Amino acid sequence: MRIDKYLWCIRYFKTRSISTKACKEGKVRVNGDLIKPSREIYPTDKITVRKNQINYELVVLDTPDNRIGAKLVDIYRKDITPKESLQKLDLLKYSKDYYRKKGAGRPTKKDRRDIDDWYTETDSEE
Repeated sequence: MRIDKYLWCIRYFKTRSISTKACKEGKVRVNGDLIKPSREIYPTDKITVRKNQINYELVVLDTPDNRIGAKLVDIYRKDITPKESLQKLDLLKYSKDYYRKKGAGRPTKKDRRDIDDWYTETDSEE
């Protein structure tokens, strides 16, 4: 099965064209190599997908015949994404709350101090 079709079938991308585009842009690697969307994948291949500033890692267990339901995804892949990457996703969610609106200019000195204080508070809680 083609890698772009596989990623679409196991619901990493909403459409197959988005999956193909990600492969062409170098956001998908198979066994550490950059690949084309037409690359065939086989069981035991290790896939790395860069999506939303996170590197998701998965191992191919089997190839589905067509797009499958969300509950059946784990039959065809094993997610081996490190926990640090997923924690980074949580930090990105919180940081978007503070970002300045577009066009508001550079942060002032007070804004910078507030940002630094916020990061020290989140570090001390962990």
